[in-house]
Amino acid sequence: MAQAGQLIGSVFSELGYYVYQYVDYPSLIRGGHNFCIIRAADRPVFTHRTGVDLILALDQRTADLHTPNLKTQGVVIYESGQVKTEGQALAIKEILAHHQAKPIMGNTAIVAGFCSCAGIPWSLVEKVFRKKLTKETDLNLLVAREAYSRITREVQVPLLEGASARPLLSGNEWIGLGLLAGGIDAYVAYPMTPSSGVLHFLASLAEEAGIDVIHPESEIAVILIALGFAYAGKKTAVGTSGGGFCLMTEGLSLSGMAELPVVIVLSQRGGPSTGLPTYTAQSDLLFACHAGQGEFPRFIVAPATPAEAMKWSAEAVHVAWKYQIPAFILSDKTFSEGIYTPDGEPEIRAVAPLPAPSYPYSRYADTPDGVSPILIPPCAGEQIKVNSYAHDYSGITS
Repeated sequence: MAQAGQLIGSVFSELGYYVYQYVDYPSLIRGGHNFCIIRAADRPVFTHRTGVDLILALDQRTADLHTPNLKTQGVVIYESGQVKTEGQALAIKEILAHHQAKPIMGNTAIVAGFCSCAGIPWSLVEKVFRKKLTKETDLNLLVAREAYSRITREVQVPLLEGASARPLLSGNEWIGLGLLAGGIDAYVAYPMTPSSGVLHFLASLAEEAGIDVIHPESEIAVILIALGFAYAGKKTAVGTSGGGFCLMTEGLSLSGMAELPVVIVLSQRGGPSTGLPTYTAQSDLLFACHAGQGEFPRFIVAPATPAEAMKWSAEAVHVAWKYQIPAFILSDKTFSEGIYTPDGEPEIRAVAPLPAPSYPYSRYADTPDGVSPILIPPCAGEQIKVNSYAHDYSGITS
């Protein structure tokens, strides 16, 4: 479902449109009703509307649930063997059987039918399908071409003059790009919806970007590994959601007391406890503000667009390391898993070098600005201590 939606989004982005895609799925092992709402416009868009122009229905439930939102001039394209409704029927099973294609290629067929109904030229459809359907491409194109020929045009998508193709990425991926732009050396996470996309995205780029990506056994291990990386001089980010962040709070306090920088991507979902794992919420701001015992400074940003996600994710890395504090990037399910074209060029400043320490070295030396310079081990002749207790300038428990 999500991949079929991205295929449609990719067609619009190839035409030069701005795209937003909302992805909806229940937290059910055996599935349930999954759907996407895709909006395209000639200006940046960050949410969907209730009314829709076209519905693609592969089952009866989709037609029953979403047809009430169909605009007056809207069209339903449906699988004729599964759905009873008004609109344009498409004999998907017949097409698949004719080409001896897999059932999953029914998605290819109905997306091609949509493109035909919207008046999108076949040449552009073929270009996008070849780029996105990397497995059994030729067979997918045979299925798509036949489905395209069986649907008549009803909705004309205008071609934008002089427009060029736009990137299309999820909010989690835009956050990941911002972390890379900020200069992270490592990303550590235990998969937890809706933050998991950052882990998957950075893992796919780990070798190319030259970073370490680690999936430990628990969120407790995540935060402690990140703090170990920080002591060793590696700029590190972690990702989680509400319940996972609960497990990180003791490590967060360690970050605050020991002045070990870390960036935390906190993507919110409905709570409390396991709550609504696949639906959105924005209820954890105060939790992020006050988590951990005692008081210590922290930096919190909440981006709402792709450009903001890149800018403030990079800035979170800079601030965490400049001031040796934890920094939070607050997201939610809607932004993290929503799919967007960019809304402009983000302003990302260059990484400033860390101040050089004086010798003999004291990890917690008093300075005019209150920030003690970091020294990365090993350093001959110097002791580099960090301490979770109250401590003196050199890091000895006081």
